[in-house]
Amino acid sequence: MADQALLQKKIALLWGGWSDEREISHDSATACCQALKKAGFGNVVMLDVADNHFLTQLTEGAFDVAFIAMHGPFGEDGCIQGLLEILHIPYTFSGVLANALASDKARAKAVFKAADLDVPASVSVSRDEFEAVKKASEKPGAKFDFLGGLLESADTRALADFTWPLFVKPANNGSSYGITKVAASDKEQGGTQLKAAIELALTKGDVALVEEAIEGVEISVPVLGKGGEGKGAGGPQATQATQGDQATPTARALPIIEIVTDSEFYDLTTKYEPSELHHIIPARLEKDVYRRAQEAAVTAHEALGCSGCSRSDFIVDKKGVPYLLETNTIPGMTETSLLPDSAKRDGIDFPALCTFFVKQAACETK
Repeated sequence: MADQALLQKKIALLWGGWSDEREISHDSATACCQALKKAGFGNVVMLDVADNHFLTQLTEGAFDVAFIAMHGPFGEDGCIQGLLEILHIPYTFSGVLANALASDKARAKAVFKAADLDVPASVSVSRDEFEAVKKASEKPGAKFDFLGGLLESADTRALADFTWPLFVKPANNGSSYGITKVAASDKEQGGTQLKAAIELALTKGDVALVEEAIEGVEISVPVLGKGGEGKGAGGPQATQATQGDQATPTARALPIIEIVTDSEFYDLTTKYEPSELHHIIPARLEKDVYRRAQEAAVTAHEALGCSGCSRSDFIVDKKGVPYLLETNTIPGMTETSLLPDSAKRDGIDFPALCTFFVKQAACETK
């Protein structure tokens, strides 16, 4: 049970913003608000970041902690965290750098590779490069098609060695927006699907990520606790992840969720259907594979410098290798979302989980 001093803190629950995930953010914020009140917090105020009066409400509200329930750009990319650092308001979850790194899939992959984690082969395609290749390949009498144009570029010629099918996604967006699976047959058709997929991804940002589609079991591994250097100029004080009445001082993985779906991938429709339709906890993996996936999630959490929580998504291939797709620094936060669902299996109910996040924020120095 939380101590009375913690329960008396005034909490600004930040939601909304301008990303595609605005409504999902509202669902997370509403659920967290209800959970915090159930835990005994008596002063929780929901603030829409996109409201014209948001800054006034935040700066004049005398808040002790900001609970961030924003997903996607402005919430998970370090923007709102930077504002809160300037205002000296303690906030939940990871700091500016960890969020900025994790939200940029290409740069996050570089961090993961440096930590010896397995990731799918990928290349980045900028808007300028896409437009140049598209224009050149569509000229009358062009010597190459769209795929051939990409293979001519120094930045994307590695595509020649990729195993198809491919996934194309925005480099800086979340929750399956702008993602397309490109069929293997498109390789022999000049990349017509690939061109359309990159064009779609670029409606969500300035860079598209093209990566090999690893075939296998889709899993998600939540992590609680502190990793790396945390947030703030001086780094945080030690934080603890609660497990019932027990506590661990560093990051630890929660039970792994196996995701079961008839869709080609864990798309938007599947993500927001009832969890019991798609979540198997714990995942049906061999003991050694299960352990390696949990270790990889903790390594990713620590390599990025995450704090509070993270959720890393993997595909486990036929050889039992967990390939890391991405790490989410502010995952969905309704009671049936992946991380809370896993925490519940671990003996942590949703009010206790949200209380831990507030405690973690309140204990970190700014």
